[in-house]
Amino acid sequence: MSDLRGGFGRLRDEASVWRGRAMDGTPTWYVTGSAEVRALLGDSRFVTYLPPESGVVDPRRTMLDQIGIPDDLMNYVLGMLINHHGGEHARLRKLISSGFTNRRVAALRPRIGEIAGDLLDGMESAPGPVDLIDAFAYPLPITVICELVGVPEQDRPMWKEWGAGLVAMDAARTPGALRGMVEQVRALAELRRAEPADDLVSSLLRAQVDDGDRLTDDELITLVVNLVFAGHETTAHQLGNSVAALLIHPEQLAALRADPQRWPAAVHELVRMWTPFPISPLRFATEDVELGGRTIRRGDAVQPVLISANTDPRDHTDPDRFDVTRREGKRGDGHLGFGHGIHYCVGAPLARLEIEVALSALFTRFPGLELMKEPEWPPHPMMIRLDELFVHLRR
Repeated sequence: MSDLRGGFGRLRDEASVWRGRAMDGTPTWYVTGSAEVRALLGDSRFVTYLPPESGVVDPRRTMLDQIGIPDDLMNYVLGMLINHHGGEHARLRKLISSGFTNRRVAALRPRIGEIAGDLLDGMESAPGPVDLIDAFAYPLPITVICELVGVPEQDRPMWKEWGAGLVAMDAARTPGALRGMVEQVRALAELRRAEPADDLVSSLLRAQVDDGDRLTDDELITLVVNLVFAGHETTAHQLGNSVAALLIHPEQLAALRADPQRWPAAVHELVRMWTPFPISPLRFATEDVELGGRTIRRGDAVQPVLISANTDPRDHTDPDRFDVTRREGKRGDGHLGFGHGIHYCVGAPLARLEIEVALSALFTRFPGLELMKEPEWPPHPMMIRLDELFVHLRR
């Protein structure tokens, strides 16, 4: 992870916007400076999706074709919220944002604490070392987002397998994982039509009934798949990375133990330094744009690089130093881990709360928690995440 951060950092220091090639050979602009990434993410002239009739080849559609995503499933990926803009994006985001207001998220704190406590009880009863990814980092956000959305308890274990299949991006696993997600959400929507409940799917269905032309069945399915997948996969990896980071830097963990009020600020620093997403989704220029002293032509692919923007010395003193007190007394995120602009992560308040509650509960229950071995981050084209994190549980 430090190699990736350092490599992009060196490129950023040479030029904050530079021309290169993506892994598939597509000519791509890489934007690595903090100010330039913010400008890119906040500029409506850059979009995350161009339809086939635009004449611009979208490498993501090509990749989906290569791994065998059939036509009937393609739009459930390309139709995700990140790929909408303008009025359509505003309409869909407004519908989904009602479930993630600061007030509604804050009300979840006791329940998240209960879920964390139950998982820690189960870990404590296990003999020998525990894989924290499997026993804690994954099940906590899956449980939280599934309860919020309304996924029945018996169906929740499948989402971990499907999430892993979707992230794998290979022909053997990804099409089946996507179909499983879509079919389960379709069935859930039918169940909630017949038996409404106090959950997000029922809320979205009520919005559909109140104004039938505002939310199609496919839009509802796509939104819910997007929410459940993103709502557990990203938080699980952030939790895993965060535990590893704190155990590798015991002085930072000691600072949090000395003053537990530091946890909310620490979450911002953990996301800044240990985000599971080194890059943001690819953008395309809809017209010629000047950015960072370079001219980006209409149709050009542009890659925002979050991992280098988050350690830009123009924004941060001693930017490569991990310091859990860095954001104390400061407003705002202080990083781009949750994005910026109209596509700022709608679930960011929930993710921050889950990370804060989960980490605080874990290190309170097991103050002597120790790594069984040094963490190893396997190579992945889009994510920085641990497949496993074995620890000794010590009180």
